[in-house]
Amino acid sequence: MIEELRHDDLMKKVGGRFKLAALIQRRWLELLQGARPMVDPSGLTEMEVVIQEIVEGKVEMELPTDDDLDANED
Repeated sequence: MIEELRHDDLMKKVGGRFKLAALIQRRWLELLQGARPMVDPSGLTEMEVVIQEIVEGKVEMELPTDDDLDANED
């Protein structure tokens, strides 16, 4: 198992279990679609790459702003 997932630190860093799961899923999909890894992927699985990117603060959850919500209402 990925060591970082055994502790609550990573979950607290991103704002909760649901946000962490959503962030992992979104970034993993980006990698599967051809995005370049932001960490050295040598010897790591795609999941380990995603977790390492989050640990290093290279990937964050982007929440919609009020302007984004207003634009969707039109």
